[in-house]
Amino acid sequence: MVLRVGVIGGGQLARMMVPAAVELGLDIRVLAEGPGMSAAIAATAEGDYHDAETVLAFARDVDVVTFDHEHVPQDVLAVLRDAGVAVHPGPGPLAVAQDKITMRRRLTELGLPVPDWAAVHDAEELRAFLAEHGGRVVVKTPRGGYDGKGVRVVTDPADVEDWFIAAAEVGGEQALLAEELVPFTRELAQSVARRPSGEIVAWPLVETTQRAGVCAEVIAPAPSSAGRVADVAEAIAVRVAEELGVTGVLAVELFQTDDERILVNELAMRPHNTGHWSIDGATTSQFEQHLRAVLDLPLGATGAKAAVAVMVNVLGGPADGDLAARYPAALAAFPEAKYHFYGKSPRPGRKIGHVTVTGDDVDDVVYRARAAAAHFDD
Repeated sequence: MVLRVGVIGGGQLARMMVPAAVELGLDIRVLAEGPGMSAAIAATAEGDYHDAETVLAFARDVDVVTFDHEHVPQDVLAVLRDAGVAVHPGPGPLAVAQDKITMRRRLTELGLPVPDWAAVHDAEELRAFLAEHGGRVVVKTPRGGYDGKGVRVVTDPADVEDWFIAAAEVGGEQALLAEELVPFTRELAQSVARRPSGEIVAWPLVETTQRAGVCAEVIAPAPSSAGRVADVAEAIAVRVAEELGVTGVLAVELFQTDDERILVNELAMRPHNTGHWSIDGATTSQFEQHLRAVLDLPLGATGAKAAVAVMVNVLGGPADGDLAARYPAALAAFPEAKYHFYGKSPRPGRKIGHVTVTGDDVDDVVYRARAAAAHFDD
């Protein structure tokens, strides 16, 4: 009997699950949003993940359903649950990942460290929050934001007037998320995986660098992270996974402040950009681990294969769109680098791939990873 995994969403995360599924002998199937998606190589169906009938028809032919993203509506997830489909992560955890205000509220209830925050419904509430937090705060749309979208640094309610207008047009109780502007010294990310029966494992803590709100680089393990910082980060991620009942991979993005406080920034209940280094740098990649976890199979070892691994995203790509023309020079100059491209056409700011280099010296590995990735940028 071959186990069948159905992935909703045809992006690069689904694409990177394919090699892991092949190695494990799994039958992986993808419900892509349309033709030409990153995971087209494994797309067995195309359709709208907002449509319950489309999703249910896809799910009937697999043993477990998982996701390339967190955007499948709750009413669709409820249809799957009511039909007896195994869904991992389930509707409950996904509800927390889908709405940033719900996420902040739940983490606060659990007593986990988060930036000071408030749900603001109008300009007056935001003005009051600004006055309490030095006149400069972060405002986020609760749903749909990613890679820097739906996030603004605000000094006046007028800076998000368009968002308040859009929220009012939707109707009902609509709010924006306001947060203190955290004076962090660096950003970190902690990934764990949990299977339905409760086994949980953690990868090394990593340091991340963002550019224009987009993850640009990841260093694994995070420099100077041994001891308390690593222990605290892992404890936070394990607690989130256990308390929320997350199954599969969970990535917890964190701020570290100058007084070494660790604060939760974001959650992702799926493989995540900050874990891509694990494909080449860890004993078990996040993609293999996610498949093991959602099928409730024993989890793999998570140790690093080398002293350091550095992943650099290829953002934008060559202006002429010809990636293949860049391969000979890049591969010749850095034969030790591992290159991963997502089948996406180049576009300014778009994540079209990543490069990973491993080694013994952080500075050297960072240099080589950046230089290898630079072959594909103009």
